[in-house]
Amino acid sequence: MTNPRYMLLAGMILAGAASRLIPHPPNFTPVAALALFGGASFASKRVALLVPLAGLFLSDLVLGFYPITPVVYASFALIVCLGFRLRRRQGVGRLAGATLAGAALFFALTNLGVWAFDTLYPKTLAGLAECFVAAIPFFWNTLVSDLLYSALLFGGLALAEKRWPVLTETAPAIAAP
Repeated sequence: MTNPRYMLLAGMILAGAASRLIPHPPNFTPVAALALFGGASFASKRVALLVPLAGLFLSDLVLGFYPITPVVYASFALIVCLGFRLRRRQGVGRLAGATLAGAALFFALTNLGVWAFDTLYPKTLAGLAECFVAAIPFFWNTLVSDLLYSALLFGGLALAEKRWPVLTETAPAIAAP
């Protein structure tokens, strides 16, 4: 757990999660990109799930929890699983597709959660439609932030790996002194 790659990945994710604490437009956060990045970048699937969700949890300790917290965490766990599919091949097209799928997944699950668990909308098909239509402006922020932060995270890691080969997943193990 103290290898340089792990420390860099965990640091990038925790810094991204901490960025939720600074002012930003609604739904313009790096959390889904962090989940996708964690799923694609950590060698251990358990760590890939744990680190992004722990970052989200730590920032929620400051920001507060909300009625659909379990739905939000489940959606990010599923986005981590989307990241698992990027492990072998991370081309720009595959990354863009996974980012779009993650944004759509988050949009669908969280709005379904708002409709089901909150009292804002009637529990009818019309109420469900109203909930989804009202959320469309937030989706654009989600999508743009997911694309931006995914590009920064995946691009930043690629640049770091190029500059410091010890950060590559296939780097030879460093012997302990």
